[in-house]
Amino acid sequence: MAKTPRDRDVSAGTTETAGTSSGGVGGPLSDRARARDLGIAPGDLPTGEHNGITDVAGVRVGQVTLIEGEDVRTGVTAIVPHPGNVYQEKVAGGVFVGNAFGKLAGSTQVSELGTIETPIVLTNTLSVARGIDGAVTWTLAQPGNETVTSVNAVVGETNDGVLNDIRGRHVTEEHVLDAITTATDGPVQEGTVGAGTGTTCFGWKGGIGTASRVVDGYTVGVLVQTNYGGSLRVDGVPIGEELEPPDRGAAETSGDGSCVFVVATDAPLSPRNLERLGARAVFAMARTGSTFTNGSGDFAIAFSTSPDSRERPGTTVQDAKSLPNAGVSPLFRAVLDAAEEAIYNSLFMATTVTGRNGTTRHAIPLERVRSLLHRYGRIRA
Repeated sequence: MAKTPRDRDVSAGTTETAGTSSGGVGGPLSDRARARDLGIAPGDLPTGEHNGITDVAGVRVGQVTLIEGEDVRTGVTAIVPHPGNVYQEKVAGGVFVGNAFGKLAGSTQVSELGTIETPIVLTNTLSVARGIDGAVTWTLAQPGNETVTSVNAVVGETNDGVLNDIRGRHVTEEHVLDAITTATDGPVQEGTVGAGTGTTCFGWKGGIGTASRVVDGYTVGVLVQTNYGGSLRVDGVPIGEELEPPDRGAAETSGDGSCVFVVATDAPLSPRNLERLGARAVFAMARTGSTFTNGSGDFAIAFSTSPDSRERPGTTVQDAKSLPNAGVSPLFRAVLDAAEEAIYNSLFMATTVTGRNGTTRHAIPLERVRSLLHRYGRIRA
């Protein structure tokens, strides 16, 4: 099928909103709202300027959204840790696995060496190889990497096969390169965009969400790709018990699915404490009603942009600096709240999507959510 501008959007940070006909994405983004627009703001710490992962200085996000015909609903989200040569200035990194029913390429080397040397790519389950290709191609092309012969690309995924023709493997290396090269440090588009184009959360349309917190002079930013189930709770309110999705699948009812977090901070942290920071992002899923079932792939990739925590090839002695263990507790608090809010943003900003086999996942109705939050005393009318 020939592609037209309304069939596919491959621009960074934008998404297609082509009507409500079969195969389209329904509802303009102006009909959606972030959690704070509904009065939901977990915790009491301040946010950064954009309330997103790009509030961590130097971090950039690029997204490619693929909407083609009636059954392609997928994409790529790329997170670039800093503007320089990431391979030559590797950031300290850590990986936390909540439940490993998923594919997180490159995670074993991150766990072993404690560094991340490429942009972090999120996509769908069967496109992880394309994510690796794109991240490796981009890295090899960077000035100064002419003699590099080994690259550890970090690529995460969730399975968007409910709405997307995942077996068609429509994501290409070029799409990954587009996401990386067009990444920006401004506000991050959320909901039905990038790697969240075809995802589902609690039976509603899921997607990409982000949030940030500032504590003790440091910024913590979280980006999430939500595609998991359970019984939705928002600020403790049992939304899932009160508001049943019209087209919820068996897997979503059981709690199966996946969720991937990318956590960034400018605090100087050791790889071990970055793993602990990532763990708190995964723990935040419990606040939203996840039970971490056998069929759920729940991962966090965390990194520090601090120059004091970077590793530079060719040096004989690394003079790394990091916060002591006790100094990380305020960051734990920050990442729990930011991860919770990022999940809500992924749901509240998502639009209704009809995709593969005419399957629909509706956007959660925000007026009904607002009414329930008011009834339970969480927000004022």
